[in-house]
Amino acid sequence: MNAPTESSNSRALDTRAVQRAVRRMARAEEAPWLHAEAARRMADRLPIIRRTPEVVLQWPGFLGASEALLREAYPKARQLVVEPKAVRNAQAAPSPAPWWSLRRWGGAAAAAPLAEDAVASGAAQLLWSNMALHGHADPTALFAQWHRALAVDGFLMFSTFGPGTLVELRTLYRERGWGSPMAEFVDMHDLGDMLVHAGFADPVMDQEVIKLNWADAAAALAELRTFGVNADPRRVAGWRTPRWRRRLAEALQALAGADGRPALSFELVYGHAFKAAPRPRVAERTEVGLEEMRQMVRARRT
Repeated sequence: MNAPTESSNSRALDTRAVQRAVRRMARAEEAPWLHAEAARRMADRLPIIRRTPEVVLQWPGFLGASEALLREAYPKARQLVVEPKAVRNAQAAPSPAPWWSLRRWGGAAAAAPLAEDAVASGAAQLLWSNMALHGHADPTALFAQWHRALAVDGFLMFSTFGPGTLVELRTLYRERGWGSPMAEFVDMHDLGDMLVHAGFADPVMDQEVIKLNWADAAAALAELRTFGVNADPRRVAGWRTPRWRRRLAEALQALAGADGRPALSFELVYGHAFKAAPRPRVAERTEVGLEEMRQMVRARRT
């Protein structure tokens, strides 16, 4: 993942914690199922793209859980994949999976994953990023990378968590003085402004809130770990004790309804925009001769 930058759009994010979580998720047999569900919902928006891309760039690949969807949508397109260094390192490590397993990189026919800085300018007509943006400290810097990677008139589609994610857990932590349970997520309107700043045209942002419930608090907390990590630098330092974890489970269980199943909200934000042709720069100063000016005035009078 990206390291923090000095941009005014940088978020408070512990990128080392993010990288540890990404490595852990990359060693799993499958991407988090919530990522796959977000990919399915984002794929429902593909019909808005009128042109059929010749090259599709997934950014990232494995944790984006979108390989099959994009191959089905664009069977003739060349598929490129960008993987963060944390994912490449984790999946290059020895694995209990048999050597003939095709889960890595989407199968035997898939090209080797690219590093983020190895993508050629104008490489793709569609850049697709599912559930990765919230792991970056500087969204505008990432948008600028995506803008360079797209061809003129290329299309960007992405999804990410929004600030409505786990509001119940945030409230619970705040009321008990437990610090922050996660880093702040960026509002979709701010993301739209960042897209324009990065050079994209006609950005459109959309969001939906889905509510998940579990059999009990223990199941909820176990599954939350598969979705990521608390990467807020302002989180309480040090290890949490087993006693505290029991208190957390009890507090979360107390949020359950009459069915005894605790529920938590997740805001999924979707964005799309395209890369317009560059506009010629207008000179800050234009000189017009006296005779030329007279001709312009005469033309206006006639």
